[in-house]
Amino acid sequence: MLYLELFYTFFKIGLFGFGGGYGMLSMIQGEVVTRHGWMTMAEFTDIVAVSQMTPGPIGINSATYVGYTAVINAGGCVPYAVAGSIIASFAVMLPSFVLMLFVARCFMRYSKHPRVEAVFEVLRPTVVGLIASAALLLMNSSNYGSPSADTLQFAVSVAITVAAFVALKIYKVSPLLILLAGGLFGALFYGVVGC
Repeated sequence: MLYLELFYTFFKIGLFGFGGGYGMLSMIQGEVVTRHGWMTMAEFTDIVAVSQMTPGPIGINSATYVGYTAVINAGGCVPYAVAGSIIASFAVMLPSFVLMLFVARCFMRYSKHPRVEAVFEVLRPTVVGLIASAALLLMNSSNYGSPSADTLQFAVSVAITVAAFVALKIYKVSPLLILLAGGLFGALFYGVVGC
């Protein structure tokens, strides 16, 4: 039963997850954490971090990790969890694969049509909104802490976010280096301070 739910959930996410992996994150969180309760928000945040650090699209990496974790959290063993990963990954890719075959064929023929151009004029800001939603979704108390509960953790989290943004946008530092620096800082700071 869990396999069918994984397939249906990720097929639906793959079908309606416009904007790529970052656009899918809010949908994945809504299904996996809120609707099905397969994992906690903290586990989902870990999934996002691991999915960004591993090669490949974040949506597929997230599906693979969720499929594995959902089966393990349901009491399954490793071989069943691997099957859950495969099912979730296949399900999230299937709609894109089928739709892209169809769209590529049609798009080459009708790409300059005014109605097709009008559709893309509306889709572009929609995709930006979905990506912004994913960013705002991760700005929660699980990741940042709370100013009233732990002021130091909150201040450090905000400072790290601002530093990463400045390094990426102004100094054009590689995202990989920013992730590595963040991991190193977390290991040193939180290991020493004990937060």
